[in-house]
Amino acid sequence: MKRSLVNTYFLMALVCLIPLQAHAMHIGEGMLPASWSIAWGVVCLPFVLYGFRSIGKRVNATPKVKILLAMCGAFAFVLSALKIPSVTGSCSHPTGVGLAAILFGPTITSVLGLIVLVFQALLLAHGGITTLGANTFSMAIAGPIVSWLVFKGLKKVNVSTAVCVFFAAALGDLATYVVTSLQLGVVFGGFVKFLGVFALTQIPLAIAEGLLTVVIFNILEKYSKTELQELEVV
Repeated sequence: MKRSLVNTYFLMALVCLIPLQAHAMHIGEGMLPASWSIAWGVVCLPFVLYGFRSIGKRVNATPKVKILLAMCGAFAFVLSALKIPSVTGSCSHPTGVGLAAILFGPTITSVLGLIVLVFQALLLAHGGITTLGANTFSMAIAGPIVSWLVFKGLKKVNVSTAVCVFFAAALGDLATYVVTSLQLGVVFGGFVKFLGVFALTQIPLAIAEGLLTVVIFNILEKYSKTELQELEVV
């Protein structure tokens, strides 16, 4: 567990290396009409409220997982704040929420993702407050749900844990960009066009995120196996 704490501090320290300007797959401030911004916020509200309740229950049942919660939040913050230029002139980025979805499920991850997005909007001008609902739904709700379903589904058919983690993180990442493309396509038209904007960079990024998540999970399995057993992950 001590080694896990060290890893947590290391990930949080990486935040200091992130550039102060970031423009990536989050929908930027003011890009959506007010009606759509409000609608996405309303859609996210029940997930987030239930997520806060789930965090309370989980922490009361297994207090030791607080460090894992902090680590998952730091991991998502660092990865989702990194930007990779796309050949189309836009940018793509990893999401980092697949790990939290695997460990804690999609409802708790919705809260972690919301916190990450708020800090990025306020500190890094990455995303925005008016588009917080839309970004929360794509990165903190839709993506984690896919990651969780993929992980649980593959585990049921006795696929190795490493393979489960890889596909859960990678497909959750891809699901986020598909939903973001849909959100933009509904407002501006051209859903397929937005898919193409991100596809060339997002697919290799999803693969890279899957591999990195496997590495982090293996470290946790080695040094925090008791906590993972309490979370019924291993």
